[in-house]
Amino acid sequence: MAERTGIDFGNLSRVENGKRPPNARLAEACDRVFPERRGWFSDWYDESRSWSEVPAGFKPWAEVEERSATLRDWYPGIVTGLLQTADYAGALLATSPTASAGVTAARLASRMERQRRVLERDNPPAAWFVVDEMALYRMVGSPEVMAGQCTRLAEVARLSDVTLSVMPAVAHPGNESGFVLADDAVYAEHAAGGYVFTDEQTVSSLAARFDTLRGESYRVSESRGRIERMAGVWARGVSPATAGQKVASA
Repeated sequence: MAERTGIDFGNLSRVENGKRPPNARLAEACDRVFPERRGWFSDWYDESRSWSEVPAGFKPWAEVEERSATLRDWYPGIVTGLLQTADYAGALLATSPTASAGVTAARLASRMERQRRVLERDNPPAAWFVVDEMALYRMVGSPEVMAGQCTRLAEVARLSDVTLSVMPAVAHPGNESGFVLADDAVYAEHAAGGYVFTDEQTVSSLAARFDTLRGESYRVSESRGRIERMAGVWARGVSPATAGQKVASA
């Protein structure tokens, strides 16, 4: 099958075993190999993307993300995956109680590749990130890791195609999960996995929720200033979450 389709054996195996979703390229290759099916694979693939009942694994988010002209990203409590440094992501992935060193390394490589594929492509999307202020205080790894992560956020905030704002530590409607909105789809994540939704009602509902989060955020310039100040605090080797307690006890 790999020889006839021109698709790598490992990729085909992962699709066959349900570890990777099929994509348009695979469907077109199968149509060439099985002409008697008269384009059935591409037809199935196109139709399946609009079926709300299809499991998330059969709706390839990577492909949606790569072709999207816009992205709106929110994640509560931590820095979102698209903006994580390798040190921050590695420390975060290592907290999983069931992930081996090999699995963690593979997930880290995949996360860094996603960043290159989305943010560093020739025509990157116009992206708006809402960063939870609590993520700037939660220590992941070490103070050095956090200083590097805050510096990375400040650098991304200066990119011409990125708008980054910080959501203050107030009540808001985005506590349940993180989500990423593309042009016509949304990926929402929870503890047991993630789902891709393409139905208009869900996409519109989460777009409205994102706008609410954005409206509650600090101004862009103020957000960047806060991130830069936090980078300085972490660089001094102090956790800002406990610095006040140490001063009070002294």
